[in-house]
Amino acid sequence: MPPQRKQRKIAIMGYRSVGKSSLTIQFVENQFVDSYDPTIENTFTKPWKVRGQDFELKLVDTAGQDEYAIFPAQHSMDMHGYVLVYSITSVQSFELLQVLLEKIMDMTGKITIPLVIVGNKTDLHRERVVSTEEGKRLADTWKASFYEVSARSHESVCEIFNRLITEMEKADSSNGNEKSSCVIS
Repeated sequence: MPPQRKQRKIAIMGYRSVGKSSLTIQFVENQFVDSYDPTIENTFTKPWKVRGQDFELKLVDTAGQDEYAIFPAQHSMDMHGYVLVYSITSVQSFELLQVLLEKIMDMTGKITIPLVIVGNKTDLHRERVVSTEEGKRLADTWKASFYEVSARSHESVCEIFNRLITEMEKADSSNGNEKSSCVIS
């Protein structure tokens, strides 16, 4: 009997038009979709192996967010990790990540969340307005991993998910080893 695949649910979130769907489709189907209708919400499934462990990834490609959007509760329930995406060509998309993270933390009630921050569209380097250093600084503040990628050229796309799975596994093992500090008397 083949080994059991671990089920992992990941939300891909960010401002509209940062390339969340392009990134997801590039990872799942190894193709770049140039013209894509704005997403309402799609879920993709992909078997993936990291360090010899088989996973069944459920990727929730969320609708584009803005700072005024009501944060849907389903984006905080049963999620094992988050990929927060901004475009290196949009300061507004970068600034939204702080709002998103605060909403995620409020909804989940967790201080540490398996998370990868992704600056997408490195192929548009001439239009860059958010520096690599700004992205790294933000990731350091949140103790998150950081990648700059290009969904178009498939640059570093798989690394995002490998890193996030590693972070999710680390969080699982530390949660499982914690002793409850609640005392019933």
